[in-house]
Formats: sequence, structure tokens, C-alpha cells
Amino acid sequence: MVFKFKEKTPNLGNSVFMAKGTQVIGDVKIGDESSVWYNTVIRGDMAPITIGKKCNIQDSSVLHVNEGQPLTLEDEVTVGHSVILHGCTIKHASLIGMGSIVMNGSVIEEETMVAAGSLITENKTFPPRVLLMGSPAKVIRELTPAEIASLHETAQGYAQNAKEHQRNKEVR
Repeated sequence: MVFKFKEKTPNLGNSVFMAKGTQVIGDVKIGDESSVWYNTVIRGDMAPITIGKKCNIQDSSVLHVNEGQPLTLEDEVTVGHSVILHGCTIKHASLIGMGSIVMNGSVIEEETMVAAGSLITENKTFPPRVLLMGSPAKVIRELTPAEIASLHETAQGYAQNAKEHQRNKEVR
């Protein structure tokens, strides 16, 4: 469901898939061919949330902001199941693994992989094209060319999967 908040209405691009149970509130912009999966909440009530093209926000994730701390996802970002993103920036073609938390003011650079269950504490920035892991997260190693290619492939795959889900009809 899409909700207006304080005169701000979410702006959804072309071919955005929003699965059942999704809640999108307030100052939120979602780019073309992005997908927001089952039971995810995107609440732009205190600052803007901008989601680029061909992003996928998977089931049960929460995206929120603080006053003066917007949330930005550049194009082709993959957000795993049950992720919390709060007032941070995730750059092009990065992947945030299942159950991870990225806190206010943090920046995940382009083509970076955050391992499942990781915690990115406030105001952290790491180099691009690395694997981040742990609680708190640290750089484990640089990504291989094959891993970097897989980040782009994952985004493309979810854009295609969303099209298939849009064709499905509720049976009950």
C-alpha cells in the first residue's frame, strides 16, 4: 500500500513491483523496474528515501530515516531479506546480505557486498568492491571480477523475477 504523509506522496517509476503487504509511506521515490517484496516497510516520514532503477528490496526489510538523514539507494542495489537500512547511502550495484543493519550516515560504496548478518555502525565508509562482514563489519577482502559481475546479474534477475510475479494472480 502507498500512503501520503504530510503532503508527500510516494513516487513510483515505471514497472515497479510492490508485493502484497508492502507499505510505502511519505517522501519516497522508487526508480523504474525496481521491486519491493512481501511485507517490506519503506517509511519516508522524516526525510526523503530515494531508490534507484532495478533495485530489489526483499521480504520483511525496513527502510527508514531520521530528520536530516535521507536514505539513498543508487541503481541495481540488492537488499536481502529482513535488512534494516536507516539514513544511509548504498551505492550502485551493491548487495546488502540478509539480516544486515546499515546505520545512519554510513556509505556503502559501489559494487560492494555486505555479508549476511553484518552490522555497519553509524557514519562508516569503506572502499568500493570489497566484502564487508561482521558486527561491527570490517573489510574481509576485495571482490573478484566474477563476484562483481554477479552483483549486476542479481539485480537483472530480480527485475525479471518481478515481472513474473506481476503476472501472478491471488488465488484466495
